[in-house]
Formats: sequence, C-alpha cells, structure tokens
Amino acid sequence: MQDQLTRFVFDSAPARGATIRLDAAWQAMLSRRDYPPRLRTLLGELTAAGALLAANLKFDGTLILQLHGNAALQLLVVEVSQDTLRATARWEGDVPDRATLADLLGQGRFVITLDPKTGGDPYQGIVALEGDSVAAMLEHYMQRSEQVDTRLLLAADEQVATGLLLQKLPTDTDNPDDWPRVVLLADTLGQAELLAAPSDVLLHRLFHEETLQVFEPTHCHFACTCSRERVGGMLKMLGREEVDAVVAEQGSVSVQCEFCNQNYVFDEDDMASLFPLHLDLPTAAPTPLH
Repeated sequence: MQDQLTRFVFDSAPARGATIRLDAAWQAMLSRRDYPPRLRTLLGELTAAGALLAANLKFDGTLILQLHGNAALQLLVVEVSQDTLRATARWEGDVPDRATLADLLGQGRFVITLDPKTGGDPYQGIVALEGDSVAAMLEHYMQRSEQVDTRLLLAADEQVATGLLLQKLPTDTDNPDDWPRVVLLADTLGQAELLAAPSDVLLHRLFHEETLQVFEPTHCHFACTCSRERVGGMLKMLGREEVDAVVAEQGSVSVQCEFCNQNYVFDEDDMASLFPLHLDLPTAAPTPLH
C-alpha cells in the first residue's frame, strides 16, 4: 500500500509509536522541483517527521515545520493537515552532498507551528539546533519542551521518505527497563532497512518479542492549498499602488507557488476585479423643510 501511516501501542511497555512510508506522495513533491541530493534527503526526513508528529496530535488544524538558514540552505518547510501534506525547500548556490546540517544552515532557526483550522492564534515552538540531524533536533525538543521521551528514526531517497517514531507514555507502574529496551530494539534499524521494508515487516522484525496493538493504517497524499483566490487575496494585502506598478512595468503580475509550481497570472482586467473602483458620487442637496 502506498503512502501509509501505521500507529501502534505496546502492551509490554509504556510506549506508543508510528511508522510512515511515503512513496507516491513523496515522488509527487519531488516532481515539482529538482532538489540537490543532500537537500532532497533533508526535506524527505522533515516530511516524514511532520507526518509522524501530526499522527499523535489531538488537533484540528495544520502542523508546520520550518527550518530557516542564512547559508546554502535558506528554507525547508513541511505542512501537514489531516491526511494531506506538502513540502518545499529554498537554497542558494551549491549544496555539497556531505555537508552537515549545521554548515548548510549557518545561523539558523527551527520553528514548529500549530495553526488551528477554526481560527484563533497559532502556537509556535522554537526547536533548539542541537544535534546533527532533523531527528536529533526534534528529539531534544520533545524532551525539553514537551517532556516526552522520544526516539525518531528518519530516512529518504529519490523514491521513499520514511520514518519510525517512538514515545514514552506516563505510567504509575513503570519498569525502568521497559523504555530503554524498546529504544534499543529500534536502534538496531539501519537506514537501508528503514527505506526498504514495508511497515508491517519493519514492526515484526523489530518488535516480534513484544506485544503490540497495531491500529488500522491511514493514508495520506500530496495536496497543495494554493488557489487563484488565495493569491488574489495576497495581492490585495500588498495594495493596489504596488500591484499596479508591477502591471505597468511588466504587463501582468505572475505568482508561482513554491510547493506545487502552479503559476498564477493577473493582468489589467484581473486588477479591475481585485480592486474595483469606488466612485464618490455627489449627494443631492437636502430639500428644505417648510
């Protein structure tokens, strides 16, 4: 099965987990832009991480993961909403295959945003740039900010973006050996095996001596939320004077979505629809009363 997310809970330990395997959705994202191999790997890992973290959230809205940098890597962003996801990256110059994440980011920051579907203020958390991978940074964040012990394994190539998430659950009868045992089993997993094995095979190989409750898999797909109406709203926010200046110089305004590469063009006729003229008509003089 394609683009499958599988959640599970341990009966033999105070822990829960999820696996994600993105193939068709991941390839749909890659088909939009030609990413350097190192950047492609990082974006795939962040995409898998976003899907895994969103799976355990009781939240109706969008989870957004953003890595900002001022070196070769300018931006990695992933948005996950229910069963849809999208991702993109921005970079400058060469992206060396063996460059560390720290070197690619320079002076960077990692932001997690929860944007409610029904309105209200978004929640933002800042992820410390600790560790040499997306997984390590998110593990530190979950431990320090959310007080949740977390193990996260991620991998991506030109075909698949995949990952395994484990989180410790609170319990009054905690055997101190349970969580370390589960993590130790997960750490036997190599990246090649993570990329190759379907979720059911992976769970059996790792945890066949544990008792698991495995829930019915769910599926996700690539979908972009851009639209002509949303782009028009963005142009309205810029204001007529600024937009008219671009139209006068270039004949139209062209806006390309960074997630799906859809191009939206607005010409003079479109400007008239976006910014209708409001004429101040003279009002009739009041009739004097006698």
